[in-house]
Amino acid sequence: MAMNRTAIEKEIRDRFLSLVSNLLVGAGEDVLAVGPNEYAIPCVDAEGNESCAIIKVSVPRGTRNGDGGYDAYDPYEAAESYKLDVAEKAEKKKAAEEKKAAKIAADAKRRAEKAAAKEKEGE
Repeated sequence: MAMNRTAIEKEIRDRFLSLVSNLLVGAGEDVLAVGPNEYAIPCVDAEGNESCAIIKVSVPRGTRNGDGGYDAYDPYEAAESYKLDVAEKAEKKKAAEEKKAAKIAADAKRRAEKAAAKEKEGE
């Protein structure tokens, strides 16, 4: 008997949830189910504070195509898009830092000129 899409997705989620759980338990971690398809792993940070990591497993269907179905989710395209977004943000951050450094230098120069002019007036 053929499985419906929901059952197939549940099977995939369950397989990866089991894999993640077994891997973490094998590494000596506590793994707590905190929701459907979601695990919490309690841990202690570098300063000795209690914290946790949350792992969620989902199986994306893709985007609706207008015919009542879905266009398949492309993880390779999503990874490339993410990579481009990260690079674009890094460029924007670098440009902002350069602009800030230029402003700081201009402000320092202006202050020095003001101080020199004030000192000259005092003579």
